[in-house]
Amino acid sequence: MTAAPQTFDSVDGHFAGNVFLVVAPSGAGKSTLVNALLTREPNIELSVSFTTRAPRPGEQSGREYHFVDVEEFMRRRGAAEFIESAEVHGNYYATSRLWIEDRVRAGTDVLLEIDWQGARQVKAEFAHAVGIFILPPSIDALEARLKKRGQDSPAVITRRLLAAGSEIAHAPEFDFVIINQDFDLALSQLVAIVAATRLRFSTQAVRYRDLFTQLGIAK
Repeated sequence: MTAAPQTFDSVDGHFAGNVFLVVAPSGAGKSTLVNALLTREPNIELSVSFTTRAPRPGEQSGREYHFVDVEEFMRRRGAAEFIESAEVHGNYYATSRLWIEDRVRAGTDVLLEIDWQGARQVKAEFAHAVGIFILPPSIDALEARLKKRGQDSPAVITRRLLAAGSEIAHAPEFDFVIINQDFDLALSQLVAIVAATRLRFSTQAVRYRDLFTQLGIAK
């Protein structure tokens, strides 16, 4: 018989696991950094969103997204299972509050690749979530990266650059900012943020509650 995963009681809204919110304008290198972090840090799980759009070739439900129909999506939303949801180009997307809470109670860190609006909504539910904003070294560098990807037309690139300005304006709302000029340096900074967050008093107090009580420093 497989033992049930350990769970921890929260302390003042803090959990044994942490929630990381990673935000960046398109082309800043967010996904590449996140994927490298997940390879190095096995105790971080990427939040997989729900969506009503059809899977694209090669996509698998539970990996890229949880693919559900509109009826199922609305049922879950009506049951308050989602932290945040949005309609984009006629399809619905959402982040599972229940899944995140289950993972952080079990002591697993959760990472969300999300936009600044979604980050605000997650923060409203998980006040101690750590916000990380990834900046490009310059707008010119951002434009060069978007062109190099070869995924977008010139018109789409122009729209992405215009959107980047409004997105970057929200960087002051985040706890940490990483300037992704040198990838290895940016990754080491992201790893350092994760390591430091795990050592916060609030997180350690939940994970080592008995020890903190013995030492007379429990809240």
